[in-house]
Amino acid sequence: MSTSTLLNSLFRHKAWANEELYAEVAKLDPATQQAERHSAIRLLNHIFVVDRIFRAHLAGEAHGYAGANTPETPTLDELRAAVAATDRWYVDYTSGVPADRLAEAIDFTFTDGLHGRMTREEMLAHVITHGSYHRGGVGRILAQAGVQPPRDIYTVFLHRAEPQRREPA
Repeated sequence: MSTSTLLNSLFRHKAWANEELYAEVAKLDPATQQAERHSAIRLLNHIFVVDRIFRAHLAGEAHGYAGANTPETPTLDELRAAVAATDRWYVDYTSGVPADRLAEAIDFTFTDGLHGRMTREEMLAHVITHGSYHRGGVGRILAQAGVQPPRDIYTVFLHRAEPQRREPA
């Protein structure tokens, strides 16, 4: 599997995991589990903002964020739609980015004002690992609130996306 194929598979997994997770967060009752729901949405929004910041770096655009989260908290439905669109962008990007571009280093400024330099491939790896780490935190919030978190595991995604992988060779 080539790097770009692997990255594309990882971003398809991320999109799938986000869909699964948002469906479970929606089960948190806004009246009786308001604090848990708010914490989960803030953490999901943080993932989204970082995804958008790095999307802008990859595209050579300004991101417009002053920090790694926003002062306001979007609704779950607003965030879900925005995340789905961003996930589609990453899936499309990784399906067509040439391998030689992945090694290209990009200079940028972090939201704290400090300089950074990463290759495109490193940025994509960061987006994957950052999102996975924080989805785990949201899963913990769900579990503590009595909602079973989804199995955000790459092998589960692969076998659901390609059930023939479960068959012997």
